[in-house]
Amino acid sequence: MLGRRQIREKVVESVYSYYQNPIKFDVLEKNMFSGIEKIYYLYIYELNFLVALKDLAEHQIEIGKNKYIKTDANTNPNQKFISNQVLIKIEENPERLFFTGQHKQLKWDLHDDLLVRTFQRITAGKRYQDFMKEDGYSFEEDQKFIGKLFLRYIAENEDFHEYLGDKELTWYDDIHIANSMVQKTIGFLKEDEDSRTLIKMVKDDEDRDFAGKLLRDTLNNWESNEKKLGERLDNWDLDRVSLMDKVILTTAISELDNFAFTPSRVIINEYIEIAKVFATDRSNIFINGILDKYCKDQNRI
Repeated sequence: MLGRRQIREKVVESVYSYYQNPIKFDVLEKNMFSGIEKIYYLYIYELNFLVALKDLAEHQIEIGKNKYIKTDANTNPNQKFISNQVLIKIEENPERLFFTGQHKQLKWDLHDDLLVRTFQRITAGKRYQDFMKEDGYSFEEDQKFIGKLFLRYIAENEDFHEYLGDKELTWYDDIHIANSMVQKTIGFLKEDEDSRTLIKMVKDDEDRDFAGKLLRDTLNNWESNEKKLGERLDNWDLDRVSLMDKVILTTAISELDNFAFTPSRVIINEYIEIAKVFATDRSNIFINGILDKYCKDQNRI
């Protein structure tokens, strides 16, 4: 499921979007939840990329078998990659299969240039070649290999990021969330259990209510929260605070004021991490200082 930090991120994104282009609240809220759902599409698309790598490897083995002049590698191909137990579990996951069947645009074409180039980079790499030379099949080793392969060639692949951003604009900002979901999916797989359920976007109505209330409270209390922020700026003018820093701070203040059961340190730490994603390198230090000061002034535990 989408964690509370990721929900907070989507609220921050929505508030920032609103102050660049104001729209009605119900439309803004609808767009926010639509954006959350689109992360699931990206998550499935990335899982499908792993499956497509396996399909491409199988396709190339078949091509080799049908060559007129065959080498030993064509006649007795190394099938360790296509027999990877983690890839097979992802491939056979019924939820992935059903969702992809409903949304065929999430299926990768085996001739896709990015897929082919990534496959070529993987197979030319030392990690892949060492893995293929190892004897025996271990679920733990299969899991470790696919986890590292995903991190190196998908999660950290700038070409992949650009490709996704061109395909769906909102995906570029959500890649880190989908990457985390895929990594958790790989890590959660068990050798003796079928892979039946993937990660959900919103756990329950409580999470949905949290997102809606935080968005509404932040917008409704923007002016008063701006004032609270301004009062805690030392030798600094409020107009000089960037819009993103201001959005992160006012959203955090709204949560501190309206969600009393969440400890202040938890809230502060969450928005520091959000600042690392969306703001400048030094914003997290600035945001930590302001929020810490606000909590002390309010005796907020």
